[in-house]
Amino acid sequence: MKKKIAFCTGTRAEYGLLKPLMELVLHDPDLEFELYVTGMHLSLEFGHTIDEILQDKIPVAEKVEILVSGDTPSAISKSMGLAMIGFGDVFARRKPDMLVLLGDRFEAFCAAAAATVARVPIAHLHGGELTLGAIDDAFRHSITKMSSLHFTSTEEYRHRVIQMGEEPSRVFNVGALGVENILKLPLMTLKELEKSLGVRFKTPYALVTYHPATLDDMDPENQILELLNALDSFPGLFLVFTKANADAGGRVINKLIDDYVSKNMERAVVFSNMGQIQYLSAMKFASMVIGNSSSGIIEAPSFGVPTVNIGKRQAGRVKAKSVFDCAVETKSIRKAITEVQATARNKQDQVSNPYYGKDTAKTIYKIIRDFLLAGITNKGF
Repeated sequence: MKKKIAFCTGTRAEYGLLKPLMELVLHDPDLEFELYVTGMHLSLEFGHTIDEILQDKIPVAEKVEILVSGDTPSAISKSMGLAMIGFGDVFARRKPDMLVLLGDRFEAFCAAAAATVARVPIAHLHGGELTLGAIDDAFRHSITKMSSLHFTSTEEYRHRVIQMGEEPSRVFNVGALGVENILKLPLMTLKELEKSLGVRFKTPYALVTYHPATLDDMDPENQILELLNALDSFPGLFLVFTKANADAGGRVINKLIDDYVSKNMERAVVFSNMGQIQYLSAMKFASMVIGNSSSGIIEAPSFGVPTVNIGKRQAGRVKAKSVFDCAVETKSIRKAITEVQATARNKQDQVSNPYYGKDTAKTIYKIIRDFLLAGITNKGF
């Protein structure tokens, strides 16, 4: 009987990272592939990105509706409750032999908890990392303790997972899928990108993504206003915004970005969702990445694109020398952008990306396959 490997995805970014690994499993005659789609993928407000999955001809086995209308911690907690119920039913029906999860979002945490109760072994990607400014940090480490296989993006993170008590023979440093995507995906030229998005990018431009820093004392509205005020000081810099995730405070941030773009249409555009190839292509030609997204830490260095990393959301992550940290305050953000502008882009081209790994997707796929066919059990017992 074929072994069934299930994947769960709730965001556009997560899906883009997992896609190469999904395709390897999907085309393996000895394995059965399933995909469970949830979260923002099913929301019109966040781009209904399940359409992108279907366009890629990736079959969807289950749709788990969880998002409630709201932008508060209470609303997120209610969504988590729905996720636990939904995934509990999915695992009872589908009975996968393994669940593959990436990262640290609340959707992944809920899927992991339901899988643990259902005695479904979990393979977890990007464990051991730190993001001290977000509640995702606690979710990530919790998923680690519920997982049977661990695929970390640096050796430092591998050691941290082992320090948490995980069996060393089940913890593998493989690099980041996002870096491999940069090297292997057919990215667009700037003209192709502009045509696909229906927008002409003025240069130089910055790619700007800001998510709620959920453990910050400053509320999300004031966080984004500090950033927008700083951007006013650089009228010659074209701004390409991508919207925040469905976290507490995310809708407030997105509304303020929409308002800002409507008042600055000559120098700013905003997208609810870019496909993976569009987003990475936009990053490739950007003069800098600004915000607090992990993509500025993990992917941007491979393009030689400097990052202005704002606030505590990514605090604790391993960072390349092309990442410039600053506080969530207008003056500090201005200073960091000015510093990046004064740094020649070609100097960044020599930056070593600590998240690079060779054949990351294929390595993960082979390890999961070997463990499954050998009869993997939960937590090695």
